[in-house]
Amino acid sequence: MDQPRHVPVLLDRVLELFAPALSGKPAVVVDTTLGMGGHSDALLSAHPELTLIGLDRDPQAIEMASKRLARHGDRVHLVNVTYDHIDDAVEELGHSHVDGVLMDLGVSSLQLDEEERGFAYSKDAPLDMRMSKGTGMTAADVLNTYSHGDLARILSTYGEERFAGKIASAVLREREKEPFTNSGRLVELLYAVVPAASRRTGGHPAKRTFQALRIEVNGELESLRLALPAALGVLGMGGRIVVESYQSLEDRMVKQALAELAKSKTPPGLPVELPGHGPEVKLLTKGAELASEQEIEDNPRAAPVRLRAAERIGEPR
Repeated sequence: MDQPRHVPVLLDRVLELFAPALSGKPAVVVDTTLGMGGHSDALLSAHPELTLIGLDRDPQAIEMASKRLARHGDRVHLVNVTYDHIDDAVEELGHSHVDGVLMDLGVSSLQLDEEERGFAYSKDAPLDMRMSKGTGMTAADVLNTYSHGDLARILSTYGEERFAGKIASAVLREREKEPFTNSGRLVELLYAVVPAASRRTGGHPAKRTFQALRIEVNGELESLRLALPAALGVLGMGGRIVVESYQSLEDRMVKQALAELAKSKTPPGLPVELPGHGPEVKLLTKGAELASEQEIEDNPRAAPVRLRAAERIGEPR
């Protein structure tokens, strides 16, 4: 039953995209979301001269990945930090730029599989959802303290939940009787509030609410908003960035960030590209790439993935 936690999503495609930037030379890659270290292990094995900088906000992930990657010796440097501090981590390790950046976004398999973390709505567990154990507010804190307006806003914005107002009203009613502590009670509430017709077409009624709570608790979209320019800023000429997103809000942010840098800033109508006004990156994927049916069958957690990649072809402006 533990196998899916060890299966990196779109691994062959990730290796293929990075190969031209890493092969046959000393190179540096930052895995900004280390998790269990599956992508990192494969990259280190494929490129004997590669140095890896692995970041993760979860100390447990750092500990487990360090054991998995120990065989690669001093080519591995792991840092317990959120990925919006990628530029600080790279600089502190003595690098002015890197040859690759991998961002495998969302909740890790390690966190999903730890029942007491409360990420999975399929199991009754404490409503925690913190990626960094023991720091900051929990999902229970959000449910028990947020106003109706703030709760409806995060459910609508981060969960894209059509019934955000109704769910917020039900949460406020129920928490007056007793504060929320465990996921099972929240799931029961969502089954009662979300209409059956919506459940038939929109998947599990808890999916969007749990996503919204997780994003709010961990400040995920704000971290990503800061991390994307930081990651692109440390990418050297010819370096490549590969991003795997698992929900539409993340993917939209990635798409917009890469598309903006892929555009020329030369005013329309001029016959030549003005110096310093050309595109900074070249898109390596046409739209977002998806997992194959076979991979989804083998590893169901690959189903929502959207992969985008780009190569730096111009100096940062």
